[in-house]
Amino acid sequence: MFRKILIGISILIGIGLVAFIGWFLMIISAFGAFDQDYSITELKENFEKNKTEIYELKRYFNEIVPKGRFVEIEFDNDNTLFRFGIKDISSSSPMFLEWDLKTNTSRMDSIIKPIGWTRETLKTLKEKLDNADCIQIESGEPTKIGFKRSGMGMYSFNIFDQSIPENLKQQYNDSCSYIFANERLVLEYAGGAKGGQCFYNMK
Repeated sequence: MFRKILIGISILIGIGLVAFIGWFLMIISAFGAFDQDYSITELKENFEKNKTEIYELKRYFNEIVPKGRFVEIEFDNDNTLFRFGIKDISSSSPMFLEWDLKTNTSRMDSIIKPIGWTRETLKTLKEKLDNADCIQIESGEPTKIGFKRSGMGMYSFNIFDQSIPENLKQQYNDSCSYIFANERLVLEYAGGAKGGQCFYNMK
């Protein structure tokens, strides 16, 4: 009888241990413990590889974002936005910002209608992001294009229309979050709320 009780306890402990390990792995995975980190060289190579598609993405996005508005958008998959924000630049009102928005819903339609977008706009934008091997884009000067996430962090390309002004070169070349690539391109790593804010591999 006592042996059966011990066996039962051992089984329960085993099940609990397996469940804890699974939960622990899920948590650290959510924070990017198994995500790939990218070096400066890898970002430069990916930019050059997809340069034509990246500039086409930038052109299209700046064309569809109305003047006087700031828009940022990041896709999680074909039908879900990880993050979407709109701001009237001339207004002091807070920015509209939401996460986990389904693109094929009436709510999404009502959110994008004021800027003249439709579901077809979102579809075309997703295709151009995929072609550029990127996941996110923000309007403005420079246009920021998110390449890949690593946990909560994001690797991005800051693309200027003209050569970077001299008074901004120090800001965009701090050897931490920003790496000056050329006169119109700055690489960026933003670590999110947690984790390091600098590139892990500076080469």
